Amino acid sequence: MIGLLQRVSEASVRVEGDLVGRIDQGLLVFVGIERKDTEAIAGRLLERILGYRVFADDTGRMNLSVRDVRGGLLLVPQFTLVADTRKGTRPSFSCAASPELGRELFAEILAQARRCHESVAAGVFGADMQVSLLNDGPVTFWLQLSAAE
Repeated sequence: MIGLLQRVSEASVRVEGDLVGRIDQGLLVFVGIERKDTEAIAGRLLERILGYRVFADDTGRMNLSVRDVRGGLLLVPQFTLVADTRKGTRPSFSCAASPELGRELFAEILAQARRCHESVAAGVFGADMQVSLLNDGPVTFWLQLSAAE
């Protein structure tokens, strides 16, 4: 499972012109789900996301997590993150989860996030979404977890 984290001043997601999720300061996380992912992996990725220290402390060092700053969390499913781009000019999605598994695991990570974090918004699985963000920094990190970790 992949989480592409972006520290944002604000972010939002629209589906067919309708606003479906919005946060102010916090993390926008694009979530890519692979075939071999499980609920346990989703839980571990969420813990890493919530605890990852990307916000500045009083000395200007990245020592605070989204939990520490009580920031927003916007989760957006993005299956293209799991594309294999090593060969050719067209991506392969052979490692991507089936739509059923992807929907199930995205729903699980979203439910867990809503249970343990105050401000959580989300995109819509399988929808054509328009995502707007103001990246703060810019600060962007790639987190990837697998069954072996």
